[in-house]
Amino acid sequence: MGKLRHIALSVPDAEAAAQFFEKAFGMKRVGTTLPTAAARGVYLTDGVVNLALLHFADGVPIPGYDGDPKRAAIIHFGMWVDDFNAAEQSVYEAGGTYVTGKHGDGAPHNYVEVKYASPDGIVFDVTQLGWVGATKDVVPAAKQPA
Repeated sequence: MGKLRHIALSVPDAEAAAQFFEKAFGMKRVGTTLPTAAARGVYLTDGVVNLALLHFADGVPIPGYDGDPKRAAIIHFGMWVDDFNAAEQSVYEAGGTYVTGKHGDGAPHNYVEVKYASPDGIVFDVTQLGWVGATKDVVPAAKQPA
């Protein structure tokens, strides 16, 4: 079963958005995008989920939203799976289509994912490597007495 561990937001100002989530919710900054990346951004975490706050430069298409370059919203979410190849096959069998990306090489710095779209156009990532600040398996809190 895949685990929802990554959400990417398209924002007009990644630094301002990061400061908001840090102040409002105590999220921790765990990284930034590479200087060569098409989108400039900040990665935050709550200790379980990685939140990418991305600003796409003018004229840079948002993967999966090429016709809407100024989209300010959730642009994709990410599923962390045990077996990338099996998950990819399941995506295709369920009617999903490839959007962009490649499966990572397993290097510790490499949390590359592959983007797909559901039959109704919802864009999502699949990775076996995870995202910085995200935790794949979470232990549920103890059940509260009735």
